Amino acid sequence: MRILALESTARAASAALWEDGRCVGLYLQNCGLTHSQTLLPMVENLLKGCSLRVTDADLIAVARGPGSFTGVRIGVAAAKGLSWGADRPCCGVSTLEAMAMQALCLEGRLLCCCMDARRGQVYNALFRVSGGRPERLSEDRALSLAELLPELPEAPVLLGDGAELTARAMEEAALPYTLAPEPLRIQSAWGVALAAAKAPRESWGEPEPVYLRLSQAERERLERLEREKENNA
Repeated sequence: MRILALESTARAASAALWEDGRCVGLYLQNCGLTHSQTLLPMVENLLKGCSLRVTDADLIAVARGPGSFTGVRIGVAAAKGLSWGADRPCCGVSTLEAMAMQALCLEGRLLCCCMDARRGQVYNALFRVSGGRPERLSEDRALSLAELLPELPEAPVLLGDGAELTARAMEEAALPYTLAPEPLRIQSAWGVALAAAKAPRESWGEPEPVYLRLSQAERERLERLEREKENNA
């Protein structure tokens, strides 16, 4: 099976080709350009470099979130567009689970996958690598670092764009940790492909974005309505 995978949930964006357990190609940019400008050109260049077309993929996979609201929407929309245009199935996977799939070499280690969610929070999930697979220890969630640290009694391996933020908080709390090297730490379409390869076929379909919390505009709207309600009381 050949999988074309996309990742655009954080600052880095990437596209990957997976075929029967091996990496055929990976294109990653971490330059901060808008994903709407870079993601599809990366897919085009990746396929061209491998002398393939979208229709040569058996499955289109994408990180459906959590992550940047705009990045998640861009990735999911691009994957759906490619899926419809090529008449190929689509699969959405958890951004955090895809990150854990990149660290399967760390047998027995506790993986703390975390993304900077702003407002003093991280998007997080905990995994332990067991038998070459990530065993999920928590659901994907948005929580503060103060809430997360008590769940890390042993030295975890920190992954994701929120890893350095979490590392600073652990240092202040005198807690041990291992900061994964950057090539392993950054979210990548390669992890998305690995997660999609393990996903059951019944999960294939039209992926929907997963945000875990309201957007800033929605939060501000609710806060404004609450203030208006209090003023009119």
